[in-house]
Amino acid sequence: MSDHSHSHLHLGDLTNQTTKRLAISLGLTFAFVFIEISAGLWGNSLALLTDAAHNFTDVIALGLSWYALKIATQPAHAGKTYGYHRVGILVALVNSTTLILIAAGIFFEAYQRFLAPPEVDSRILIGVGVLAFFVNLVTAWMVKDGSEHDLNLRSAFLHLMGDVMSTLGAVIAGVIIFFTQWNWLDPFVSVLIGLFILYNAWGILRQTIHILLESTPENVDMTKMVGDICGVDGVLGLHDLHVWSVNENLRMLSAHIVIADLPMSACMVIQENINLMLTHGYNIQHATLQMECAGCEHGLLYCEIHEHQHVQIDSHLYP
Repeated sequence: MSDHSHSHLHLGDLTNQTTKRLAISLGLTFAFVFIEISAGLWGNSLALLTDAAHNFTDVIALGLSWYALKIATQPAHAGKTYGYHRVGILVALVNSTTLILIAAGIFFEAYQRFLAPPEVDSRILIGVGVLAFFVNLVTAWMVKDGSEHDLNLRSAFLHLMGDVMSTLGAVIAGVIIFFTQWNWLDPFVSVLIGLFILYNAWGILRQTIHILLESTPENVDMTKMVGDICGVDGVLGLHDLHVWSVNENLRMLSAHIVIADLPMSACMVIQENINLMLTHGYNIQHATLQMECAGCEHGLLYCEIHEHQHVQIDSHLYP
C-alpha cells in the first residue's frame, strides 16, 4: 500500500507577482542595453559596448527565468507526472554556465588590457556607469525576493548583481582614472568582478548538478532519518529508502516500511505518523510509503550504500 501527498505540487500565489517583477526587470534591462550601445558608439568606448553585451546576457537570463516560472505553473499530466518544476533547475544550469563563460571573457579582456591599457574616457565611463548602477540595482532588487529559496531566481539575481558590482567598480575606477590617469585600474577592477561572478556561479552550478543527479538533499542526515522513521510506533524496519529533490524546495521520498501483520486502518495510522515526522523534521511533504509485513524479501540498495560509506546501522533496522 502506498501513500502520496501532493499538497505542495504547485506554486504559491506569489508566482504571479514574481513573474511581473521579472517582466519589468526584463524591460528595463533591455531598454538600457540600447542606451549603452548608443553611449558606447558616441564615446567610442569599448568598455561600454562590452557592458552592453553583458547586459544583453542578463536580458536572456531574465527571459529564461520568467519563462521557467510561467511554465512551472502548468499542471502535471500523463507525459509529465511531476509537472514542469525541473524547468527552473535547467534554467539555473544555463544561467550559471553563462555566468562562468562571462567571467572567462572578462578575464581574457582584462588580460588584453593589462598588456596594452587603452585610454579611457573617464567622464562617459562615470556618467553612464552611475546610470547603469541604479538601473541594475533596481532590477536586482526586484528579482531578489524569493531568490534565497529558488535556484532559478537566484541565478537571474546573480546575473544582475554581477552588473551592479561591475558598474560600481567602473564608476570607482573612472573617478580614480579621471584624477590619476591610471588606466590599468579598468582591467584590474574587471578581474575582481570576474572573481565575484565566478565564485557565485560555481555555487549555483554545483547545486543544480546535485539536484539533477537526484542526490540526497545536502542538509538531510540519512542515518538520522532511518532512526527517526524506525522510531515511529509500529515500524519494525525499512529498506529501499530514497530521498531526492525535484527542485530546491520540492523534496521526495520513497521507502518500504516493515510492520507487523496489521489491519489496513492500523497501517494508515503508521503512515500518517511517518508523514507527519517527515514533514516537520525534514520538510518532505511528498512521501511514497510501501507497507510490508515482517519477513518479506527486500532489496539491498540502501544497505549497500551504507556499507560503501562504512556507516554502521543497527541490524534491527533491516530485519
